[in-house]
Amino acid sequence: MKLFRTYRAHCARHIPTLSDSHICKQMHGHTFNIIVHLEGPIDKNTGFVMDFFDLDTIVDKEVIKKIDHKVLNEINGLENPSSENLAVYIFNNLEDKVKYLSKISVSEDHGTGIVYSGE
Repeated sequence: MKLFRTYRAHCARHIPTLSDSHICKQMHGHTFNIIVHLEGPIDKNTGFVMDFFDLDTIVDKEVIKKIDHKVLNEINGLENPSSENLAVYIFNNLEDKVKYLSKISVSEDHGTGIVYSGE
């Protein structure tokens, strides 16, 4: 069974590796849509792969409280906070805490996105 839950975080960042002429070299903000994907069996006792309440509790503690309304560049491990690196950061923060985590999707705008599944 596959399931997902969508979260949102409002973050500021600049991409330090870009040329000075690139717009994203400057500080700017995004409302990131983050989708946590799980894949696993349905528990016969609960009827869930994972209770969304439990998932929300973990994601809030391990991700949202660390990045929401923050400057991503100031977070250890996100000194170059591209959306790709943000997806890896989120996956790594959840990997040992969310049993059936299969992938993370990050979108900074409608029609764009990153999908990371731990490769």
